[in-house]
Amino acid sequence: MAIRPGLGRRSYAPRSIPEDCLREWNTNASASRPALFQANLHRSQRARHWLHWTKRCNLFGRARFAFPGQTEFFAARSEVANFAMLLTAGAITVALVTTHIPLREVPYAITKSEIVRVGKLLTNFLWTRGNHRPRIAVAGLNPHAGESGKLGTEEIERITPAIEQLRAAEREAEFDGPISPDTLFFHLVRGHWDAALCMYHDQGLIPLKLHGFDVGVNVTLGLPFPRTSPDHGTAFDIAGKNRARPDSMIAAINLAVELGGK
Repeated sequence: MAIRPGLGRRSYAPRSIPEDCLREWNTNASASRPALFQANLHRSQRARHWLHWTKRCNLFGRARFAFPGQTEFFAARSEVANFAMLLTAGAITVALVTTHIPLREVPYAITKSEIVRVGKLLTNFLWTRGNHRPRIAVAGLNPHAGESGKLGTEEIERITPAIEQLRAAEREAEFDGPISPDTLFFHLVRGHWDAALCMYHDQGLIPLKLHGFDVGVNVTLGLPFPRTSPDHGTAFDIAGKNRARPDSMIAAINLAVELGGK
């Protein structure tokens, strides 16, 4: 049963959380406790899926949290090498070939093999949600998708060969591209495609959050269990002011339940 927005302010007892994890959480309130709590919960092997609240990245950094983001943390704790970051909100679903790296490093990180790997994870996610012939737009890296090499060669040398390999490997899916990033999302929200494979973090997340900030969900692909969370931060600036919206958390709960039942 889906959680309704009207229930967003109620409290629910986490009955399935092991008591030793709760004791460890309650006896030390430092910023590093959420990470240790999550790790212990996974090791307990008692969770069918994992959903968590928002986190404050700079606090985790000060607590010597050794990962650039929650995607990398959960993959490491699960000993999974084949993983990816996906976000979904309204009519937009995006998977990211690169995630938490400086923009200057992106052109070197979008290899053919990485594009293919994340493209397959995205296809599997759409299949899991009941879309058995998904249509996926693959974004270019450069303005106008390189304009036949005039504005960059990544589309010719890496992205197009990756698309050709994906078409050969995933015959039940349709891959279009490279698509110029400045028009891709205009057509995506109108239903021309089911999802987009984006080359870097902000290429996918800026349009997604503009389109559906209050209902966005972050998903880690490739884990042995579904992992979801809201797509936004902690918003300490409005804490206690009765202004925070629960919609994204509710959407994350509903998606975790959906994926956990597959």
